Amino acid sequence: MGNATNWLLKLSMGAMAASALVACQAEDTNRAGTSGKTVTSTGTAAIGGPFTLVDTTGATVTEADLLGKPHLIYFGFAFCPDVCPTALSKLGAAETLLGERGDEVGYILFTVDPERDTAEKLAEYVAFDPFPRGLKGFTGTPEQVDAAKAVYRVASSKIMPDGSPVPEGNMDYTVDHSDIIYLMGADGQFVDFFSARSTPQDIAIRVRKVLAEGE
Repeated sequence: MGNATNWLLKLSMGAMAASALVACQAEDTNRAGTSGKTVTSTGTAAIGGPFTLVDTTGATVTEADLLGKPHLIYFGFAFCPDVCPTALSKLGAAETLLGERGDEVGYILFTVDPERDTAEKLAEYVAFDPFPRGLKGFTGTPEQVDAAKAVYRVASSKIMPDGSPVPEGNMDYTVDHSDIIYLMGADGQFVDFFSARSTPQDIAIRVRKVLAEGE
C-alpha cells in the first residue's frame, strides 16, 4: 500500500474502533452516540470485497451486484430495538434530502444475525417506514455472513440483554455490532463512512458530491 492508503486505513480503523460493538439494547440508547465526527476520505481503504449471500427473495448476491451505482451499506439486524432503526431511518432521511437523485443510490442492510434474520424476516423488516425506499436485505449462513463482515471490517458479538454469554440454543440474545454506514462507489470501492453522529444532511451532501463526480 502507498502512504495515502496506509493513512486512510489507519484513520478508518480508528474511527470504527471507537464505535464498534454498539449495544443494541433499548435501555442503553446513549451508547450509539459515542462515535467520532464524519470523516471525509481522499484515498482507498481496504474495506469491501468478495462475498456471497442471499437477498430477501432468496436469490444469490455477490459484490458484483453492488457495481454500477454508489451504495450506502449498514450492518445490523432486524431484532435490534434502537441503534439499527436509528441508522436506517437516517438513511431514509438522507434519501429524501437527495430528492430524485436518491434513486441513483443503492441501500443495503447486511445482517449480523443470520440465525434469526431469514430472507423472509428481512423482507418484512426492510420495508418499514421511514427506512429508504428499495432498501435491500442480505443474509446467508453464519459462515457467509462472517466472511462479509470480514471484508467490511465489521465486528459483532452475540450477548444476552444483561451482558452475559449466550447459552447454547438460546434465541433471546441481542447483538453488539459496529455502528457504521459505508459509502461505496459505483466501482465497488470504498469512498467514505459515517458515524452515529453524522446527520442525514452530512450523508446527502457527500452522496451528491459522489454522484456529481460520476457524471
